[in-house]
Amino acid sequence: MPRLASGRRLQALIAKEFSQIRRDRRLVISLILPPVLQLTLFGFALSATVSNLRLGVVDESRTPESRELVATLTESRSFRLGGSYATSTELGNAISQGTLDAGVVIPYRYARDLQRGRPTTVQFLLNAMNANTATIGQAYAEGVMQSYNSTLPRRQTDAGPDGNVAPGPSRQGQVRLVPAFLYNPGLVDSWFIATGVFGLLLILNSSLIASAAMVKEREAGTIEQLLMSPASTAEIIVAKITPLLVLLSLMMLLAIAVLKVVFRVPFHGSLPFVLSGGVLCILSGISLGTVIATLSKSAQQAQLTAFFINPPLSSLSGALNPIEAMPGWLQPLTALNPIHHFAVIVRDAMLKGSGVATLWPNFLALFAFTLVLGGLSIWRFRKQLS
Repeated sequence: MPRLASGRRLQALIAKEFSQIRRDRRLVISLILPPVLQLTLFGFALSATVSNLRLGVVDESRTPESRELVATLTESRSFRLGGSYATSTELGNAISQGTLDAGVVIPYRYARDLQRGRPTTVQFLLNAMNANTATIGQAYAEGVMQSYNSTLPRRQTDAGPDGNVAPGPSRQGQVRLVPAFLYNPGLVDSWFIATGVFGLLLILNSSLIASAAMVKEREAGTIEQLLMSPASTAEIIVAKITPLLVLLSLMMLLAIAVLKVVFRVPFHGSLPFVLSGGVLCILSGISLGTVIATLSKSAQQAQLTAFFINPPLSSLSGALNPIEAMPGWLQPLTALNPIHHFAVIVRDAMLKGSGVATLWPNFLALFAFTLVLGGLSIWRFRKQLS
């Protein structure tokens, strides 16, 4: 009898806990939605396979043979035609602006050399800011070229004294691929990874520190003391943001020094331009953390909400993996990610030397994110104070 009573009590307590969890909608949603969403996003976004690289073409030969080569390259899933250009300079500018991922330059004597059974050289340009993508792109192109060479016809080129073709082995023209890695000739992997982690650190640290500080202050009861002070809401908000901005800006300077000294990332662009983008990135992170804090009632809820928001931001930013490896339906979502725009600014400014003329869309998008998230955080904070 005592064992039976104990079992009934335990059963009742377990039923009570299940009933309490069922009434907590946030907990139920956090047990179902985040794992499904994050597993789906990570499975697609963190793929190492690169496909549909945008390929630009400079065809100086303008012959059926050269058009056949371009068709062979673009018919595979590895490349898609991104445009035709008159000169290699225009092709290089398109790669520098991020319009293309790779380019091929077909020489003027291409068809003539093939017809005479001579080897011919084709230059293949690759954007090597992401060394892994450049290496994969080179392997794709070499595989396509090897298959293309096997389809070329053989030519009889040995002639006898009477002018007739002498019997003997035939010769076959071969296409040789000469790769050129732009902006990272040594294919240093750490340049891409380190600059991507830089953007992740600014956003994630800013949001976590801001949300933790806000929730801790509310739990300590100092919000009520601020309400009793003669300071206005705007003064309270500025006073809260300023110390975090200063400290995180110092962290940003330290991170740039680590990139330069430890990882030896070249810096060809403007330092004030990168710092301006970093300040906007920090303000976006602080605003995001403030919004998370105003939506949470405790530090545990703030951490759970951050766990739901931060991993998708990281995986859909292109900071650690190439955007070309994502499915086509996921790639447009990177335009709504401040980490992506800051990573583009850092990489292009440091490795390419790009400035405002090229990066103004990313800078403008980062500024828009700062305004939207900042306005939302101020509105939520004022509502909390009221």
